[in-house]
Amino acid sequence: MTRSYRFISEHRAVFGVTRLCRVLGVRRPGFYEWLAAAPTRTERAKADERLAAEIAEVHAGHRGAYGRPRIVVALRRRGRRVNHKRVGRVMRERGVVGLTRRRRRSLTRPDAIAAPVPDLIGRDFTAPAPGRRLVGDITYLPTREGWLYLATVIDLHNREVVGHAMADHMRAELVRDALDLAVRRGLTSDDAVFHADRGSQYTSGLFRSALAGHGIRPSVGRTGSCFDNAVAESFFATLKTEIGTTVWETRDDARRDVFAYLGYYNHDRLHSTLGYRTPHEARVGYRQGLALVA
Repeated sequence: MTRSYRFISEHRAVFGVTRLCRVLGVRRPGFYEWLAAAPTRTERAKADERLAAEIAEVHAGHRGAYGRPRIVVALRRRGRRVNHKRVGRVMRERGVVGLTRRRRRSLTRPDAIAAPVPDLIGRDFTAPAPGRRLVGDITYLPTREGWLYLATVIDLHNREVVGHAMADHMRAELVRDALDLAVRRGLTSDDAVFHADRGSQYTSGLFRSALAGHGIRPSVGRTGSCFDNAVAESFFATLKTEIGTTVWETRDDARRDVFAYLGYYNHDRLHSTLGYRTPHEARVGYRQGLALVA
């Protein structure tokens, strides 16, 4: 209909409105209603352009990772009153899309002779308070100098990366160092649970001793089941998608980018599982809630 009205508007001086409406099978009053609404359409188009500029700014500020839901929340946090359908339409019209996470393969390998450990998580990836339930895993980052391995410790309460370590190996010392950092930062609690897969690094005597020394109970999922450690798996998929580099020149380059990304992830990235808050906001909000109760 709009195309017909536009055609009539462009050719009415030659053929007349009545004749063109009859030939195109449209209502003459409808054409004049469309014509009268032209200023409103122009203003709406300008408003869409302003919104598109803000969307582009948010999208670029978050490494092109945000899709419609997070962009809507980010705009509202700026004080912008926006409708999610309108944001989605403007993004579609301009080809703005979020990143899709990649699948990854696990690096850890089970130790057949390790002492048995129960699964204390049971795919319940929630926690009533910070520091109570932690998960960990290892991934690799390709550089021209060779692999850089990254181990993380994630708090299930707020999805914050509370500990990490990077090295050119993936021995048990790597996961121990990540745990030690979380403890030194004061982000673990007494009698916490640490959950991982059955990889030999996590079932090693070195790591078990580290857990015991910190008063943390071990927990492992089933062999070969990525769903038993889904939060840790999901984080690495997000990191590798959003960090935006395939192969680094050096391990130091990769370390710098990963460190910067972890700061962004903890303090700036909105998480749908946290009601579109950042991990830092969720942790601070929990502590402020305790203070109010006290």
